[in-house]
Amino acid sequence: MLMFEFIPNTVLLHTAALIGAWGLFFASFTSLFSVVNPLAAMPIFLSLTDRFTEKERVHTANKAAIYMFCVLITFMLIGTFILSFFGISLAGIRIAGGLIIMRAAYGMLNPESAGKKLSDEDQAAALQKEDVSFSPLALPLLSGPGSIAVVIGFTTQAEGVMDYLINGISIVSVVAVTYGLLRLAPISVKYIGHTGLNVLTRLMGFIALAISVQFILSGISRYFGIGI
Repeated sequence: MLMFEFIPNTVLLHTAALIGAWGLFFASFTSLFSVVNPLAAMPIFLSLTDRFTEKERVHTANKAAIYMFCVLITFMLIGTFILSFFGISLAGIRIAGGLIIMRAAYGMLNPESAGKKLSDEDQAAALQKEDVSFSPLALPLLSGPGSIAVVIGFTTQAEGVMDYLINGISIVSVVAVTYGLLRLAPISVKYIGHTGLNVLTRLMGFIALAISVQFILSGISRYFGIGI
């Protein structure tokens, strides 16, 4: 006890703030990464770029990552304004976002049946395109409704510039990791295999399901003014 008496209050406050910042970053990063699920996107990326040269595949991954960043950062910055314009409450968007993420999580928990990130029709149409970086890679594969809902959900809970900055850093981090996985897709798929990807997808599906429940509970508690 005597040792802690000599620690200035400012040091304790800075330490608490640092822990809070790291906690927000971890929650934001893991939530967004689980819903984006770039591991499940790797086989689709390889399929859509099968006819490309290695240079074209790298260029496609670059553009897809840039488009993904632009979509997510845009909704982070103006998402709450869009909600205000249409008169949607924060509680409503959290519950709606939770339901969207829950649907995506269910598909991730059942990757063999309902876990397709693209329908057969969308994938067949994409194979006819010369540029698949924006559609369907960036949207809806990597930055679809689920990931947008996560971004807006965390934005509605932001209490200041620092929270926006942390959420922005988590978006950049997820985009960077996604880009790295797309670049390593040929090697990763070869060594991890289809079964390994399914296992990892199910693990992310469980995390995403927990996130969706938390979003719904947060929306309900905000609507009724109770603490959960």
